[in-house]
Amino acid sequence: MFLRLSDARPRPGDMLRAVSEQRIEVPRWIEAEPATIFDVLRDPHGHVAIDASGMLMAATGEPVEAVGDRFTVHMDREALGDRPLGRYDVDVVITVYEPDQEIAWTIEGQARPSMGHVYGYRLEPLDGGTRVVSYHDWSDIHPEWADRDVFPVISEQALKATLGILARNVQKV
Repeated sequence: MFLRLSDARPRPGDMLRAVSEQRIEVPRWIEAEPATIFDVLRDPHGHVAIDASGMLMAATGEPVEAVGDRFTVHMDREALGDRPLGRYDVDVVITVYEPDQEIAWTIEGQARPSMGHVYGYRLEPLDGGTRVVSYHDWSDIHPEWADRDVFPVISEQALKATLGILARNVQKV
């Protein structure tokens, strides 16, 4: 299925987005260089600063530099009002690391087995800025989680809002 999305500085093909039952992708043009955006995305504190879900409360760790790097995020699920998990910690484990191009991670936390869902961003230089695609993919989740009706954890609207906050934090003034 294809849906139309409004997108600043669209180019041919940007207005259509493939939607699957296990993946959400949201594009946005941001007036900043890929390196500036990537610096925010690889920094644990950057994740907290741009989060639109309200779940990320704080982070511990250094900016990541490679696949396998990790940092801890202090969460509060009450912000979503969907599950009474309260405050808890998760580890963000980097699964894709291509400087200034793409970064993705999975979450390891208290839940066992680990869910296996992935969040990420793809960056492409474009017309004095960067086309940023935020995604949430749960196509490879552990079978024990497949029937629990917990996905998507983050909505398409939250991904869009996070891109808006990212833009506000990195755009040239």
